[in-house]
Amino acid sequence: MLPQIHAQSPAQLTGLTLADPKESAAGLTAVLSTAKHILEEMNLLKGFGLLSKLNQKGGIDCMSCAFPDPKERASLAEYCENGAKAIAEEATDKRINADFFANYTISQLSEQSDYWLGKQGRLTQPMLLQEGKNHYEPITWENAFERIAKELNALDSPDEAIFYTSGRTSNEAAFLYQLFVRQFGTNNLPDCSNMCHESSGVALTETLGIGKGSVTLDDFYKAEVIIIIGQNPGTNHPRMLSALQKAKQNGCKIISINPLRETGLLNFKHPQKPTDWVGKGTALTDLYLQVKINADVALLKALIICLLEIQQANESVGANAVIDFSFIQTQTTGYEEFIKELKKYKLEDLAQASGISLAEIRATADLLAKHNKIIACWAMGLTQHKNAVGNIQEMVNLLLLKGSIGKEGAGTCPVRGHSNVQGDRTMGIIEKPKPQFLDKLKENFGFEPPRKDGYDTVAAIKAMYEGKAHLFLAMGGNFLSATPDTEFTAKALQNCSLTVHISTKLNRSHLIHGKTALILPCLGRTEKDIQNGVAQFVSIENSMGVVHSSKGILPPASEFLLSEVAIVANLAQAVFKEKSTIDWQKMNENYDNIRNMIEKTIKGFENYNQKVRLEDGFYLPNGAREGKFDTWDKKAHFTINEVPRHELAEDEFLMMTIRSHDQFNTTIYGLNDRYRGIYNERRIVMMNPEDLNKLGLEALQIVDLYSNYGGEERIAKTFRIVPYNIPAQCIATYFPEANVLIPIDLKADKSHTPVSKSVVVKVRT
Repeated sequence: MLPQIHAQSPAQLTGLTLADPKESAAGLTAVLSTAKHILEEMNLLKGFGLLSKLNQKGGIDCMSCAFPDPKERASLAEYCENGAKAIAEEATDKRINADFFANYTISQLSEQSDYWLGKQGRLTQPMLLQEGKNHYEPITWENAFERIAKELNALDSPDEAIFYTSGRTSNEAAFLYQLFVRQFGTNNLPDCSNMCHESSGVALTETLGIGKGSVTLDDFYKAEVIIIIGQNPGTNHPRMLSALQKAKQNGCKIISINPLRETGLLNFKHPQKPTDWVGKGTALTDLYLQVKINADVALLKALIICLLEIQQANESVGANAVIDFSFIQTQTTGYEEFIKELKKYKLEDLAQASGISLAEIRATADLLAKHNKIIACWAMGLTQHKNAVGNIQEMVNLLLLKGSIGKEGAGTCPVRGHSNVQGDRTMGIIEKPKPQFLDKLKENFGFEPPRKDGYDTVAAIKAMYEGKAHLFLAMGGNFLSATPDTEFTAKALQNCSLTVHISTKLNRSHLIHGKTALILPCLGRTEKDIQNGVAQFVSIENSMGVVHSSKGILPPASEFLLSEVAIVANLAQAVFKEKSTIDWQKMNENYDNIRNMIEKTIKGFENYNQKVRLEDGFYLPNGAREGKFDTWDKKAHFTINEVPRHELAEDEFLMMTIRSHDQFNTTIYGLNDRYRGIYNERRIVMMNPEDLNKLGLEALQIVDLYSNYGGEERIAKTFRIVPYNIPAQCIATYFPEANVLIPIDLKADKSHTPVSKSVVVKVRT
């Protein structure tokens, strides 16, 4: 019997120290942190050379967040602290070879922390874990492809295979991947978007006719008000801070809505401007509403009621209108029903539910009343609740009321996390493809693509758990640590006959495996991609719909690495042999050939190969940006959204999982959360000091966290209490450490996104 393999990072404390939260974000401290992370992974010359090309025109696109590049870029430092950390992780000089896997058993590796696993270096050659063994062993690429092909072709149905995708994958690799999967015969294409911004896509498609945001970066500089709700840009999208600083300098007012007072929303010192390093920096937020967890709909309804009261008062004295009735009458539907439903709420009750005082709500409404160039930005603080779609649609209601969509300086801005998560979806990485897209695949590639909907991420986990799916293949990502209900997901993966991970670095998903497992190492975005003797480039779509190129400059970390495109092409050849209607080798030899087929298949990519070579790339079509709504009636839709209610017992809390500052998604760069004053520890739980007193708990005390859904108790052990400025009966923990508490069946209505931001838990000693 093999030793136990741990699905969770071990519950080992590493020495917590606390300090006061920082007063401003970035500045000299960010510069020093950047240098530290670079020098830990490579020499100064190599690091400087990489950073000089990062986010430059014709250079390397950052593999971290998807915030857009400005047209005018700093010549030496067009990146943020998180971008530098991501570069350091990928371009590290550390290597994992066959000797590493010979020295460590899988069970020994599973006893290490996620941080330790990620710091071991780049994967350098294909590795096989045979059934019943406890060590990965080398395998040739040819044998790896043949083994996968044999397993795929032996399935009773193509739907017994799951093909997952991370948001790091390029447009070219994503398009080829979905093409291979659909010719194989399934739409089982879950991706990381299912776990983050799927709720945004559903909400915006229903109301505005497009599942993307409607603003450009230039709109930030022309906005009169920017609302940042359920987002922490200082840690998750640091490049956004410079855009906010510029907006403030242009006279914009910023409203921040978040359960935590985040440093990056309060004050910013531009790290590229030494003159900003001294002094107070730029104050960003004008009004900070520290809302309770998942009380956003209550707050938004309260603001809308106040706006309607101001409108009524203005009408009585002949003052300017604050509601854009012309826009509402000509470009929207559902307004009357929306207003009728709103009347059942009392302003005082909504204020109490939100945790925000009436005075603060009225001050915020007064500000909104004076302006109509309003941008709303959000991230997972809105998208990862059971009522997530309603959260976003209530935000859209507010914008529609003000006529703040389809005009300069106004609109919707879901800020995506991973660098090409939006591009993956555009390329067809989706479990529910539109018939028009499938028709184009049939027309251009000569096969009948499957029409039945596939599994999203949660459904894929359940299918593997229940024995309905037997093979799992992931293009990037850390599936186990990114998903909910860690132990349940682990059992699902272990039920598979084969698990395959296309990866650059070691992570916990490689250790929780099927009967047989493969690790296929691929090129990173920083590395030269030579195919048929010619250097290739790839393309990415950022959060605002700009498609642009990325080209690596480093020699590959190993002679055995293949590009993601080459891996897909070779796998397709091994699976289909001569039966395929597609010339996979031609696609691999020159990525222009892939882009030519994308151009023929997907609207908006006309002259793709020409436009992607422009320095600034090109914008994809966006109807909402132009005030054209691709809904069934060509109108924008007001919607009716219920106020969520969480009935908590005195000893219960509503938990949200968050990132630390030394983290991007599941990648752990370090053990510090500098802006929040939390150092050298990840197993922490932030609690309101008054809640500690009520329960007789103390600061730094070690506790366990429990959730109970459907009669099943889940436990996350060994967390230290950190007293923090957070609303009563709300707590915050880091993921993936607390993912074990999120039930697999607790998901958002319509979007099926795991409810990672509102889990009812108890704290026990």
